[in-house]
Parts: sequence; C-alpha cells; structure tokens
Amino acid sequence: MQRAESTPASAPLRTPDLSAMLRWPNVPACYGWLGLDRRGRWRLRGETLTHAGLVAFLDRQYGCDRQGNHFVQNGPQRVYVELEYTPWVLRLGATGELETHIGTPVDEIRGAAIDEQGNLLLEIPEGVALLCDHDLAALHGCLQRADGMPADDASVLAAMCAGDGEASALTLCWRGQRLPVRSLRRADVARRYGFVAIPRADDVEERR
Repeated sequence: MQRAESTPASAPLRTPDLSAMLRWPNVPACYGWLGLDRRGRWRLRGETLTHAGLVAFLDRQYGCDRQGNHFVQNGPQRVYVELEYTPWVLRLGATGELETHIGTPVDEIRGAAIDEQGNLLLEIPEGVALLCDHDLAALHGCLQRADGMPADDASVLAAMCAGDGEASALTLCWRGQRLPVRSLRRADVARRYGFVAIPRADDVEERR
C-alpha cells in the first residue's frame, strides 16, 4: 500500500480558471464562510446549500493550492473552504460505483485506512477521501480478515483500536482490488495527507 505520508504536491492540483484574477489582482480572499461537511455537502455560514445551480458552480470551481488549502474560485476572488474532515468525500453512485462529492468517477483507489471512529478513508488520485457514512455499511461488507473470511465486529474494532499508522489485519476488496487497511487517528489525518482543514489568512498570505 502506498505510504500515507503523501503531500499535496504528489496529487494532481485542480486548477480553476484564474484569468479573472489576472485582471483584478487586489480582490481579497474570503475565509470562514464556505465549508464542506463530512457528507460532501457545501455549507455557507453553517447552512447546507441546496440550490442546484450554486452547488454545480462550487463543484466546478473547487481547487487546491500547493500548501493544501482548498478553495472555490469565485471570479477574481478565492473563497477558502473549511473542511469538516477530508477535502474529498466519496459516495456510491446509482450504478454502485464510487464517485467524489463533485460527481467525478473514482477510477483508482491507491490505499485504504480506518480511523478510531470506524470511518473509512480511501486514497484516490486527487488526495484522501472520506467515505460518506450513508455508504459505510456497503464498503464495510467488502472488508476481509487475514484468513480471507468477511470481517466481523471484533476484527473491525481491533483495526479501529490499533496504533496510529499501523497496518491492520483487514483487507478491502473492491472491484478486483485488494488493499491493506491501515489504522489511523482522525486527529492526525490532515498532517499525514498534507491538507489544511481550516485555512487561515495569515498562513496563506505568508506562503504566497
């Protein structure tokens, strides 16, 4: 399995159209307004956004800088996103395939991990992604023990309680792939995968 200590530079950067910023370079960035929750829903000042057109716009303009800060490009303005957990959230689509919260299909899984709360984390080309809890039972059904038998409650609990970063006795079997499952602590996920959960103006400006 690929090592979890990947950095944003190892994942392809999503680069929205920045031409507007070249015309209006002094528009200030925005912090603390926009969030992404653990189910992949956009939240504005804590309220879940449901307007289809606005959600589609945010999906299209979602990006990441080299420091691991995620943002939405709103014309000349960069609106930084506060992450409830990971920068990507995965769901099972209508055909049973995995897709990201912005609707792109997941063609490759590079690694898997489980945290102390039983959340399943998957490494995809864009970065680390949390599986939406609505689909957690389906993927837990794809976990196997070291002896090849389906994972039971005891084996899942053992993986959740293992040391941070350790390989567990579980394997995720998904669409012909067999991925060892690493045990992680939720508090350490952002550092291990090199993303910033809550971008701060001082940190971003200092690094530009």
